[in-house]
Amino acid sequence: MSKIDLNERNVGSKEYIMVQEDTYPKTSWQEFKQVVKRSVKGELLTGLKITFVMMKEALFNKNMHTVQYPAEKLPISARFRGMHKLLALLESGDNRCISCGLCEKICISNCIRIDSRVDENSRKEVLDYYINLGRCIFCGYCAEVCPELAIVHGPRYEVAGEQRAHFIDMEDLLTPIDKLVSQEEYPGFGDISPNADERMKKTPLSY
Repeated sequence: MSKIDLNERNVGSKEYIMVQEDTYPKTSWQEFKQVVKRSVKGELLTGLKITFVMMKEALFNKNMHTVQYPAEKLPISARFRGMHKLLALLESGDNRCISCGLCEKICISNCIRIDSRVDENSRKEVLDYYINLGRCIFCGYCAEVCPELAIVHGPRYEVAGEQRAHFIDMEDLLTPIDKLVSQEEYPGFGDISPNADERMKKTPLSY
């Protein structure tokens, strides 16, 4: 088999589709005639018709599709990974974090730092909890590995700042004591199951 036969051996098979190439304009006059020909067909008028219909709906029927941010905000999915939130215990108001350090170890961006100490009751107490949101990629590993469901991803996504120091703030992550009643619980690993009350059993010990 020759080289020409080898290159053209599959031209007649059904695997190839012959495409008709257009004759492209070569001169300015041919380009002008092509523009006029395509404009007369109506594609341009069809696009303008859609634009004027949408504009009429917005101006006269008050059917606006634009969200007036920040006064209006689109609803956020329940699985949205926003800015981190440190939850507190509803009974005492203390931080749920037990300073186990799992979130710090699993963080692939190396943006979590925890400083803790042992209090007078021989329990670990969190002193400082730093999350560098400038480096965080919001992967969600810290929320998944937390055994106490202390750190979660909240719905807040407005984390812009003028300086890098604005991205590290523990007080902004903690739930204030006066807002514990309105603290929103997030489903996840360690969350209370819907039938938790039915599964509760009385302890044989008397306290």
